[in-house]
Amino acid sequence: MYRLTLTAHLPLLERDQEEPLPAIDTIFWDIGGVILTNGWGRNSRKAAAETFHLDWEEFADRHDLSFPAFDCGQITLEEYLNRTLFYRPRSFSREEFTVFMFAQSKPLPGSREVLDAVTNSKKYFIGAINNEPLELNQHRIEAFDLRRNFLVFFSSCYVHSRKPEPTIFRVALEVTQRSAEKCIFIDDRPLNLESPRKLGFQTIHFQNPAQLKTDLAKLGVEV
Repeated sequence: MYRLTLTAHLPLLERDQEEPLPAIDTIFWDIGGVILTNGWGRNSRKAAAETFHLDWEEFADRHDLSFPAFDCGQITLEEYLNRTLFYRPRSFSREEFTVFMFAQSKPLPGSREVLDAVTNSKKYFIGAINNEPLELNQHRIEAFDLRRNFLVFFSSCYVHSRKPEPTIFRVALEVTQRSAEKCIFIDDRPLNLESPRKLGFQTIHFQNPAQLKTDLAKLGVEV
């Protein structure tokens, strides 16, 4: 039986329309921006600056210099906070700030239901490929019971490589022993789709749950 020959990214019509798609057996998902809000994105940092009366420019500069190492598991949350905030006395504690950081994570309406439906079909190997610092990643896995969906987490803090670089995607393929042509990767940022697409993944640019369901169906994944 021939499947629709659309790849789930823009532009969709890149394949020969007579060429069948390989049967999908693996779906890798981003987490922040797809299933949950971003863990420590710009909006959350802006809110922190307002809440804790921080100098935004100073905080943003120190964050930009420190975050790549934090995201890749090369420094701890304590070290990140020391570099960005607690290099001088503050009117708040690091515990108060950490609670605020973790509280920024919330589920995105509708997305988890799509993920749950795919999980419950029991037809696919489901994993996460996400950029996240260690402590925040662990919090999100526990707080939102992400293990009920994901069999494995290829997180930047574990792999020591970040999207959009290809290394994290290669590691995911090598560890799971999956064929890229039979994998889908879902992400909300177009740049993060470029490396997996070059490796042979099918890709979906997530915009909303309804669009996600439609694009999954185009790749033969019924939800």
